[in-house]
Amino acid sequence: MLRHFVQILDFSKEELLRMMELTALLKRADKDGACPRLLSGASLGMIFEEPSTRTRVSFEVAMTKLGGHALYLRPGEIHLGARESIADTARVVSRMVDVIEARTLKHQTVLDLAKYATVPIINGLTDFNHPTQVLCDVFTMTEHAPKGKKLEDFHLVFVGDATNVCVSLMFICARLGISFTQAAPAKYQVSEAHRAMVKDACAQSGAKMNFTEDPAAAVAGADFVYTDLWWWVGQESEIPERSAAFMPKFQVNAALMAKTPADARFMHCLPASRGVEVTDEVMDGPQSIILDQSENRLHTEKALLVWFVYPSLKRPSEALLARHRGLVEDFLTDFF
Repeated sequence: MLRHFVQILDFSKEELLRMMELTALLKRADKDGACPRLLSGASLGMIFEEPSTRTRVSFEVAMTKLGGHALYLRPGEIHLGARESIADTARVVSRMVDVIEARTLKHQTVLDLAKYATVPIINGLTDFNHPTQVLCDVFTMTEHAPKGKKLEDFHLVFVGDATNVCVSLMFICARLGISFTQAAPAKYQVSEAHRAMVKDACAQSGAKMNFTEDPAAAVAGADFVYTDLWWWVGQESEIPERSAAFMPKFQVNAALMAKTPADARFMHCLPASRGVEVTDEVMDGPQSIILDQSENRLHTEKALLVWFVYPSLKRPSEALLARHRGLVEDFLTDFF
């Protein structure tokens, strides 16, 4: 059955843990300069409706390291939902590539691509969620686990707005049994509708979800402190209001990090507005693991591509390869 990577809650705890195990295997292979070319001959179509650094670079390099080819499709180069319907784009591109990654402004666009595509769709970010980022984040957390703590013992505190990353972190924590707290003004906390989406997952995993307007109290028991931008695309008119609501109480700075346990780590999906939601002192300080996060996007994308593409790739025998090569060479010899 064709499956897509559109929403974290579409996958079981076991599946997500296995994806992270695969990430670790591929990362170790990469560090040894021996990344297996498991997707030789495969192609990845990358649809981007907005600029990207980590998502574009990680997917393109991941596909190259795995022996495949990545094609960057930016606005104006394809007719996505403009001169051609999303359905037709999905059907056509599916005939030419083995997997499609899509970063779109609206979540519905990714849902429509998944509805009509005949190859896997990987969600590279929408206005609703960012599943590839948070799978990478939890993998990074396991690499920096506080001594003696298992994944289910982790406490992740997100300080800031209920962004797509914040919501996705709540989803993956709920599925994996990680305690999650968001510290933000009430107006900017995760909606009740989104909280309801994790009720069953929390019941199954034992994860605890908390929401507070007291960041200092929240980070006191944090293993990982995470923040993100205070406004996103389309919210520029709200910048003065949002800045007033978050600054200075919800800025992650040295004073706030001083309230965390000594082994707590700081995380940010990037890009960051330095001096706004977080200070340089924290981003570049000893508790920061933001560069490990960024690098791990590469290894996570490798794992996702292998997970969704490798099982369906045709692996012809040497005899079949030789047969088809011979047929084509005989044709060319006779014609020329």
